[in-house]
Amino acid sequence: MLLLIQYTLIFASVLILVALGGCFSEHSGVINIGLEGIMVIGALGGALTMRYLAAGMPAFVVILLVVLASVISGMIFSLLLGVAAIKFNADQTLVGTALNLLGPAIAVVLVRAVNTAESVDNVSSTVVYGQAKKAFLVNMGSFEFNWFMLIALLILIASYIVLYKTRFGLRLCACGEHPQAADSVGINVYKMRYAGVLISGALGGLGGLVYITAGVSEWKFENGVAGFGFLALAVMIFGQWRPINIGLTALLFGMFRALSNVYMGFDALVALKLPSTIYNMLPYIISLIVLVFVSKKSRAPKAEGVPYDKGLR
Repeated sequence: MLLLIQYTLIFASVLILVALGGCFSEHSGVINIGLEGIMVIGALGGALTMRYLAAGMPAFVVILLVVLASVISGMIFSLLLGVAAIKFNADQTLVGTALNLLGPAIAVVLVRAVNTAESVDNVSSTVVYGQAKKAFLVNMGSFEFNWFMLIALLILIASYIVLYKTRFGLRLCACGEHPQAADSVGINVYKMRYAGVLISGALGGLGGLVYITAGVSEWKFENGVAGFGFLALAVMIFGQWRPINIGLTALLFGMFRALSNVYMGFDALVALKLPSTIYNMLPYIISLIVLVFVSKKSRAPKAEGVPYDKGLR
């Protein structure tokens, strides 16, 4: 049972971070379908940083540097969406889809180039970071606490406060609901949308790092993030773009994802003799079922996906 809780919390942490990223972007008025690609690039930045950190560094410094690398990588990659969608009024769905294809491709090419430069025989797309990863873990008896669990909780609380209790958050939401009205009272809609996209990139990149360090000490970037970016979008929609609802939904989806790792520890599940692939599919099946019943009643920000034209009032 402890193992189920452990994996549920770590997978929920991934979903919370990435779904909150999408939440900020869409509240600003920009649809971010490219969370999958952003996760991969953020994971790449964090994995390479862990790989090349000097041995013996204090755990706090390791955590800080790796988190910063993932956040900055995700933000830089998300700028592609920001520039295309905000400056050039490109179709946001198409740009996001392109990012999802581009992210894994960039990661595989860079990792293979790095591995090739270091060893002629090693041209795989795998990054090993086992030693540095230990800085994020604290063993509490048979429970392995990961600092990302706490980070995700703090960001969830901070997101609620920022969106609903601060001037910045209220202005951000105004730009996603009625940008013309926001502009009429002096709010720079373009800057607020860039801010939303950059926050989305930061949280998406961090979520990618959490995903690849959940239970493993190396990652093959050809595998990407197994659709977790799209699962996070489902969590965001089911959570109605509200941080607290997103947190609760992420726990539910995280539990179904965790079952694929620990179902062998439950006699009742073993007795069903279901293939392991069924448990791997569970969170995605659940997301489809949930969206069928929820999507009709969901209320997205009114102006999301609509390019802002300053000349229209």
